[in-house]
Amino acid sequence: MLTFSRLRSLQGLQNLVCSVSPLYPSRSYSSSLFGRIGFVGLGNMGSRMADSLIKAGYEVAVHDINHDVMKMFSDKGILTEDSPLKVAETSDVVITMLPSSNHVLDVYTGQNGFLSGFNPLRPWLFIDSSTIDPQTSRKVSAAVSNCSLIDKKDGRKPPAMLDAPVSGGVLAAENGTLTFMVGGPEEAYTAAKHLFLSMGKNTIYCGGSGNGATAKICNNLAMAIGMLGVSEAFALGQSLGIAASTLTKIFNSSSARCWSSDTYNPVPGIMDGVPSSRNYIGGFASKLMAKDLNLAAASAKDIGFKCPLTSQAEKIVLGAFSVIWKLFSAIKSASQSSAITVMRQRISPVYSATITLERKSSNPLSKVDLLSPVSGSTI
Repeated sequence: MLTFSRLRSLQGLQNLVCSVSPLYPSRSYSSSLFGRIGFVGLGNMGSRMADSLIKAGYEVAVHDINHDVMKMFSDKGILTEDSPLKVAETSDVVITMLPSSNHVLDVYTGQNGFLSGFNPLRPWLFIDSSTIDPQTSRKVSAAVSNCSLIDKKDGRKPPAMLDAPVSGGVLAAENGTLTFMVGGPEEAYTAAKHLFLSMGKNTIYCGGSGNGATAKICNNLAMAIGMLGVSEAFALGQSLGIAASTLTKIFNSSSARCWSSDTYNPVPGIMDGVPSSRNYIGGFASKLMAKDLNLAAASAKDIGFKCPLTSQAEKIVLGAFSVIWKLFSAIKSASQSSAITVMRQRISPVYSATITLERKSSNPLSKVDLLSPVSGSTI
């Protein structure tokens, strides 16, 4: 399987050469144009989204650089391809769910990327559900729109692209209850709505290209600041002697009620079925929240908009993540005992971490649990 090539810059997109067709303001799409759905990016979110499409009856082809996850799909009889380009060559619609803007650029324009063949494209629609900056979404969308289609029937001219990031996290991806925030041509959104509803329960059309990405970073910005505030309030309340369960009842029947208190409570043992009550397994990692806050900060800087709370939230998340790993590294180098438990509270005004190291056979560091309110949240 081929690995991702060296990442291209945004400027490289502007020089992308494809067979150019004029853009048409009005295009019609037939619901029969979904013969095969390509899916690239089979991480915690993407693998579950692809599974939802398969369960809904779509014929799916997949690609990921992870050999194990590719084998998992191959063992289920799903077509696997060794590059994004191969997925595009065999699919009518392609969906991507990737970690960052650079990964999206590489999958679309890198070596063996969707657009690397410099030929007319088979897919009439590309959907990117990655959380990336709106500037990258718009430039990739422009590159896609400047290509032509192999099959030009039904009045379709250039292919279309939708930026369609999601909210809900891993559990919602597994249960098919994601919310899609979609930017791009409205006709394409309307045609693809049944695809979104096969993977989620809500779709919201946000307007032109890049608006889905904009909605996502604003949503995650608000969630991050809210989660930090809720976590700090819980930490303060417990330090002053009130139980987290009592505070939860107060929050959820008062003005502090929010998603972080009533849906994904960050305190272990308060709610069933959420990451905080299962050692934060399946939660949204602090490093990913830091990435999303950085996207918001960078986007604000690009337009000269000041976001003081964004900057402060980013510093807290990055600071806590850094301290947790420094603490882990110190313990790892200093201890070889069979079982060590270290409790460290208030790494920042919000975080607490419990790191448990257990020896299994000859490995003294076989289990590591990092407990942190933000790492237990979801998108």
